[in-house]
Amino acid sequence: QVQLVESGGGLVQAGGSRRLSCAASGSIFSINAMGWYRQAPGKQRELVAQATRGGSTNYADSVKGRFTISRDNAKNTVELQMNSLKPDDTAVYYCNARGIPGNPYVVYWGQGTQVTVSS
Repeated sequence: QVQLVESGGGLVQAGGSRRLSCAASGSIFSINAMGWYRQAPGKQRELVAQATRGGSTNYADSVKGRFTISRDNAKNTVELQMNSLKPDDTAVYYCNARGIPGNPYVVYWGQGTQVTVSS
């Protein structure tokens, strides 16, 4: 069982920056993928960024060039640096862990942190 706790959400003006952090209760070294998802009101939850155990990253097209995901296996954290924020980035952001040794299909979620971007 992996518990994920997000922090760093809040209110930010358009064009500003925000850094989200996700702390895991145990080692994330063997977790296949750590990522950030978001869900805006009335919309489905969507992948924002993901960092795999092998070191590769991928981003939603809408955030490429603005957001950066970083995974620190030593600290058991994954962070999302968000720059040039837009009102459309307003959402609840969720930390996600996917796949562990022996169970590649398991998924863990954090409780979410609200990010609101004002215009």
